Amino acid sequence: MANADGGAYRQVHLYSLTVFSPSGKLVQIEHALAAVSQGTTSLGIKASNGIVIATEKKTSSILIDDSVIDKVAVICPNIGIVYSGMGPDFRVLVTKARKSAQAYWKIYGTYPPTRVLTQEIATVMQQATQSGGVRPYGVSLLVAGWDSHRGPTLYQVDPSGSFWAWKASAIGKNMVNAKTFLEKRYNDDISLEDAIHTALLTLKEGFEGQMTEKTIEIGVVTVPTPEELEAQHTDSATGRPKPTFRKLTEEEVRDYLSL
Repeated sequence: MANADGGAYRQVHLYSLTVFSPSGKLVQIEHALAAVSQGTTSLGIKASNGIVIATEKKTSSILIDDSVIDKVAVICPNIGIVYSGMGPDFRVLVTKARKSAQAYWKIYGTYPPTRVLTQEIATVMQQATQSGGVRPYGVSLLVAGWDSHRGPTLYQVDPSGSFWAWKASAIGKNMVNAKTFLEKRYNDDISLEDAIHTALLTLKEGFEGQMTEKTIEIGVVTVPTPEELEAQHTDSATGRPKPTFRKLTEEEVRDYLSL
């Protein structure tokens, strides 16, 4: 009976999200991380005057219209996200993050600081690790943003709901080599322009095929000037804050690739 019960327990912890294994692990979270490691490589680099996030954007068929595929998402004017892992899970989290940002705006009249929104996303992901009938989100995220409290910040969120601030990080199938490359080239004084070039070089290390403006997606966070901050950094037409995060156009990406 003891052996039978032990065998049943071993089977339960392999498939149940809410049961710890004898070694103290939640096996389904490890499976979610395996899904992330099969995703395309994404990375983020914090510069002295901004942040860059970048990712590979590949399609499974030449018949797919890649103009409607977005791997870098704008959450609100000061925050953007990139992911590695399962696209549908990312879409759900983006929707929840945008709703959270708008709710914050309605209450406080400003968009949330990067850490606050990151914590909201991490809480949603963590709740999926201790509830019956659900599974962990099969994505890791890099959240980049600017706010007046902490300036430009870059966070990584994993399927467990854990999150950390990084100077530079990589996720996806080539993350080990990408992090090694970043460790060799990163310094605290790197400029945003150099960070963009470093991001492209890092992606190129493990890129299969030819890098073009259609197979790479880049988002950048820029730091407002003192003059813009003094003028409250708002758009005169809408009264809302001017965006500090934006996605580069295909023309801009092409220009960086040609350098």
